[in-house]
Amino acid sequence: MSRRPKHILLVTGMSGAGKSTVLRTLEDLGWETVDNLPLLLLNRLLDTPPGEGADGEDDRPLALGIGTQTRGFDAESIVRRIKKLSEDGHHVGTLFLECAGAELERRYSETRRRHPLAQDRPASDGIARERELLMPLRRWSNRLIDTTSLSSNELQQQIRSTFTSDGMGQTVLTIASFGFARGLPRDADLVFDMRFLRNPHWVESLRPGTGRDDDVSAYIADDPAYGQAMAQIESLLLLLLPRYQAEGKAYVTAAFGCTGGRHRSVHVAERMARRLREEGFSPTVTHRDLQTAPQDSLEGAPVTISGGGV
Repeated sequence: MSRRPKHILLVTGMSGAGKSTVLRTLEDLGWETVDNLPLLLLNRLLDTPPGEGADGEDDRPLALGIGTQTRGFDAESIVRRIKKLSEDGHHVGTLFLECAGAELERRYSETRRRHPLAQDRPASDGIARERELLMPLRRWSNRLIDTTSLSSNELQQQIRSTFTSDGMGQTVLTIASFGFARGLPRDADLVFDMRFLRNPHWVESLRPGTGRDDDVSAYIADDPAYGQAMAQIESLLLLLLPRYQAEGKAYVTAAFGCTGGRHRSVHVAERMARRLREEGFSPTVTHRDLQTAPQDSLEGAPVTISGGGV
C-alpha cells in the first residue's frame, strides 16, 4: 500500500530568488523536502515508506524544489504532471519565487557565483533565458512571492506565516532544573537563579525531600519574595516564548537553578511548566540533579532572611 502525502507544494522560480531558503524553512516547519528531484522519480518517492523515526502513516506535506537545473526540466511537461497529480487525488500547489533582474544580478555579483544558465556569459543573459523557460510554470502557479525587496529573514517569516499548520513547526520547549554546584546546563537559552529563595536544605525535616514534595513546596512558597518573583518570571516567559516561535527557533530551554538542584529549582520548574500548560504550551520537564544526594558542602552556609526564614 503506497503512502502518499496529502499535500504537495512545488517550489520553483528564478535562480537566486530564495528557493533554498524556502525549502529550509519548510523543513524546519516539519515538511518533507526534496530539491531537484527528477520528476520521473516522483512516483517512487511517493510510494517509499517513511524513514526511521517517522510515523508509519506519515502524512507530512511534501515540498519539491524544481528549477531549470532539475534533470529533464521542461516547464510544459511539469504542468502536465501537476495536473495528473491533482487528478490522482493529491492537493498540489505551486509556489513561484519571482525577483527583478537587476536584483538577481546584484546577488550573483555579491556572492561571486555564476548563473547556472550563463556559465561563460553575463548573468543577465542567463536570467533572461531562465525567465523565458519558467514562464509556463509562472503562469500556472497559484502562489507567487516577489523577493526583490525581501531579506532572507523576511522571506522566512513570510513562509512561516503562510505554511505553518497546527502541530507543525512548533518550538520544542524544555523546562529544566539544575544545581549551580554541578555547573550550568550547556543547552540553556534562559537561566533563572533561584538561590534568593530560602533553602529547604537547612531544615532537617525537609532536607531528604525534593521540590516535588508538598511540604518542601509550601516552605519555598512562603518566602516573602516568592509571589512577586514568580509572577514576573511567568510574565517574561509568556512574552518571550511566542517571539522565539515567530523567529523560527526550533528548541528553547528555560533552566531554573538553585545550589544543589533538588529543592527550589525543582519546585519552580514544576510550577512554571504547569503555568505554561495553562497558556497552551507543551513543555517537557527535566530535573538534571534531582537524584543526587544532599550535601552540606555544596549548599554553603545557611542564610538568615528577614522574617525568620532560613
